Amino acid sequence: MDADVLVIGGGPSGLMASIAAAERGARVILLDKGDKLGRKLAISGGGRCNVTNAKPLDELIRHIPGGGRFLYSAFSVFSNRDIIAFFENLGIRLKEENDGRMFPVTDSAQTVVRALVGRARELGVDLRTNRPVADVLYEDGAAVGVRLRDGGVLRAKAVIVATGGKSVPHTGSTGDGYPWAEKAGHTITELYPTEVPLTSDEPWIKSRELQGVSLRGVALTVWDARGKAVVRHEGDMIFTHFGLSGPIALRCSQFVVKERKKNGGAPVRLTLDVKPDQTEEEAYNALLALTGDEPKRAVKNALRPLMPERLLLLLLRLAGVDADTACANISRQALRSLARLAKAMPIAVNGTLPLEQAFITGGGVSLKEVDPRTMQSKLARGLFFCGEILDVHGYTGGYNITAAFATGYVAGKRAAELAGPGAERE
Repeated sequence: MDADVLVIGGGPSGLMASIAAAERGARVILLDKGDKLGRKLAISGGGRCNVTNAKPLDELIRHIPGGGRFLYSAFSVFSNRDIIAFFENLGIRLKEENDGRMFPVTDSAQTVVRALVGRARELGVDLRTNRPVADVLYEDGAAVGVRLRDGGVLRAKAVIVATGGKSVPHTGSTGDGYPWAEKAGHTITELYPTEVPLTSDEPWIKSRELQGVSLRGVALTVWDARGKAVVRHEGDMIFTHFGLSGPIALRCSQFVVKERKKNGGAPVRLTLDVKPDQTEEEAYNALLALTGDEPKRAVKNALRPLMPERLLLLLLRLAGVDADTACANISRQALRSLARLAKAMPIAVNGTLPLEQAFITGGGVSLKEVDPRTMQSKLARGLFFCGEILDVHGYTGGYNITAAFATGYVAGKRAAELAGPGAERE
């Protein structure tokens, strides 16, 4: 036996799994096909690494719309509070920023990568880079080892697959683990991009007249084909040359993908609320007051304090108002149309950027086939999954990495227990 536990993948979940297993005395080999460990971790959070989110547990799970409830058991063992304590015990001081996001005070993801790799080495984990795995080996319904791409074979009592999804492939996430799971009989639910910019063929997008316009404190709503609101997110966004990006656009992306699947690929209607803190009537009264104060001034100048000029010019055009018209000559009906647009500017979204350009992969190993208490396969003994290979996905803001650390910790802990002296396979 080459090891008690083999971990495939050196990302956040794989590193945490190897540490958790080694802390319990298991002989651990971690295999990664790349030349560096923690490559995706190193670019996360804009290179600063948002290691977790400090929100209360129920709220944390609400921010993981894909499979969040599956994580209750894992979080009961290793929560966001435990993640914070874990890093602080390694000497990594953290700081809380807006919306509960936790970053190292160094503002460097490398601090986090070095801490994880250093802890694994300290525990005696055998870290092997440039070791691509070709296949997971099964005997009598149990995972017993791996075959490397160079033909070598490593045998172990437990195998943890932590290979990630298919997003950000240049970091090594190319979907390698899915066939190994399928070989054991697992279902891979349909893969799709989440936390990804939205695309649109609106004329004003194609003309690039709003490209680079950044909005703070606005709201974006996704509507279904029957005109019912699917989801609404408030925060910041930016117009791009192809559509919409920024936090709230990314959060809406998975819902756009699902609605397009339901409606046969037709564009999905979104609406932008530029003034979420006002009702439509309050927005109308604000427009009325600004135009009434300066009757001789051009409407585009009088209303400039309300929003970025390029967005204002577009809304005036959509409302049928000449931007150079004096305020005194603007009808109340036109101002009502403008207020309506400011509260619900329609945007037809025809899709998203591809999965390879997404931050997170939706879909993966079906959660029905994985024990949430252990992360062990229900179909093959000694086979564990953790991280993004599972059909779990959350919003950006520290939620996905929290899921990765928690599932990795539980997988490593339970794999070590399974592989321990005298332990029987469950």
